[in-house]
Amino acid sequence: MHLPVMPPVAPMLAKLSRDIPVGPGLLYEPKWDGFRAIVFRDGHEVEIGSRNERPLTRYFPEVVEAALRELPQRCVVDGEIVIVGANGLDFDALLQRIHPAESRIRKLAEETPASFVAFDLLAVDDADLREAPLVDRRRRLEDSLAAVGPSIHITPATTDFGVAEEWFNAFEGAGLDGVVAKPLDGPYTENKRTLIKVKHHRTADCVVAGFRWHKTGPVVGSLLLGLYDDNGQLHHVGVTASFTAARRQELVDEIAPYRTDALDGHPWQAWAAMEAEAVASGRKPGAPSRWNAKKDVSWEPLRAELVCEVAYDHLQGDRFRHATTFQRWRPDRDPASCTYAQLETAVPGELAAVFDA
Repeated sequence: MHLPVMPPVAPMLAKLSRDIPVGPGLLYEPKWDGFRAIVFRDGHEVEIGSRNERPLTRYFPEVVEAALRELPQRCVVDGEIVIVGANGLDFDALLQRIHPAESRIRKLAEETPASFVAFDLLAVDDADLREAPLVDRRRRLEDSLAAVGPSIHITPATTDFGVAEEWFNAFEGAGLDGVVAKPLDGPYTENKRTLIKVKHHRTADCVVAGFRWHKTGPVVGSLLLGLYDDNGQLHHVGVTASFTAARRQELVDEIAPYRTDALDGHPWQAWAAMEAEAVASGRKPGAPSRWNAKKDVSWEPLRAELVCEVAYDHLQGDRFRHATTFQRWRPDRDPASCTYAQLETAVPGELAAVFDA
């Protein structure tokens, strides 16, 4: 491979803002929630680099095939790898790809094929475009990728603040959870937070049905959150773990009354029984962490009577996409009222428009 921009490349990054910036000279785009990726193509060679500059090529053979079929012969394109499901983007399906077995990867590539959404062009033919302003890179992107599809797409973009505001209000989950603002006169600045991302701030009331100890000692590390479905089943939807050291200590006393007889009739009793069996057989309790095999993810139950309010960015499938932020206890809420109904989301029209779904 011999390109004017060679791998690895650290992608441009964004800093978080609570408000959409206003002013001339900005380009707004939907904020996609997938795997950030830079695709390098030189003739019959394709490499895919990740946000941390590690190769993703082997995990997405169908994206490699799409790049060979749809991208210009020689180019470097920044974008996002996503998988589109029935209810929007499916991040869990993406996570399944990080697997050591090639046979498993090939099987998933056929069952849940990934797509690539392009939003910047770093090089084409012999031209290195990183020093060119975004307005020129965007024009070259649209010209160079005008004929792509059905597996490669160009992200929507606008300079109209009103449209960006409409997008932000419409992006109620399904993989599009905000907007990104980019300076039109800006060059491509690798590994620098020169962009601005604006994400939704939502809250939900959840049942606290368990907790994990913190690695530093006998203080609370995280609270396990649950929501009821229409059939009255309590699902584990994520955790809240952003506490100061002092707050972790306080939580020990606050949850203590709910540890008594916690397993009697607990909705996750079967889960706890499986962990007890694992301990008895000498196996490590808790499900293994995909990202940290040494992390202890064992838990302790609490009577499902506590309710807390948490802030979150968006739901992915039936779980919170990222860890939530604890807001306050809600002693006024009946745990049975903490259902998925408060989190209902709609697939943004832009997602359907891009993928013709």
